[in-house]
Amino acid sequence: MKAADYFTLPDSLAHFAPHFRPDLPPWEWLKEIGAALAALPEPPPLTGCPPGLHVEGKVWLGKGVKLPSYGTLLGPSWIGAGTEIRPGAFIRGHVIVGEGCVLGNACEFKQCLLLDGVQVPHFNYVGDSILGNRAHLGAGVICSNLRLDQKEIVIKSAGAVHATGLRKFGAILGDAAEVGCNAVLNPGAILGRRALVMPTVAFSGVLPENTLAHVRQSVHLLPRRD
Repeated sequence: MKAADYFTLPDSLAHFAPHFRPDLPPWEWLKEIGAALAALPEPPPLTGCPPGLHVEGKVWLGKGVKLPSYGTLLGPSWIGAGTEIRPGAFIRGHVIVGEGCVLGNACEFKQCLLLDGVQVPHFNYVGDSILGNRAHLGAGVICSNLRLDQKEIVIKSAGAVHATGLRKFGAILGDAAEVGCNAVLNPGAILGRRALVMPTVAFSGVLPENTLAHVRQSVHLLPRRD
């Protein structure tokens, strides 16, 4: 399992290429976000920000980034050219965003990498996650990034078990993957290129490219707590 199986680093982020090698497992890219941002030169001072937008730390804005009338933008963060940040967005730092993306209203982003053309438009949480080129999250989609027992997140795929070394790990979406409204991607969920998760599904595991995850009901009886 390697990053090249899921997405291609776009030209807009080519200067980060030494940190995001295509032969690495995709979750290894999460560990490189901080180092990739730390290697950048100092950003120029930001001018002309709307008065209701709180900006703190090192923030790099590409040409034509559309800023909201209010929201929070914490560094270190890199926002690519032509990206739209909508009102109420909360960018918590260690965020890299490619060109032409949408960071939607009331959405929260933390320790994540979004490649070109990603759409995260409405009431989403994207933490410790990677979204491939043109990936799309429907309204209310959550990338859950912490197990209930807070143990290391492992990936089980094709009879193999991969230790990630990560206690916090949200989701990885391949290029053009889609997730329907109000779905939950459980910690360590991985979607292949053009994979689709239907609305309201709680998805775990690895979804191969060009496949569909739909509602599957199962009932487990919990032990009584007397």
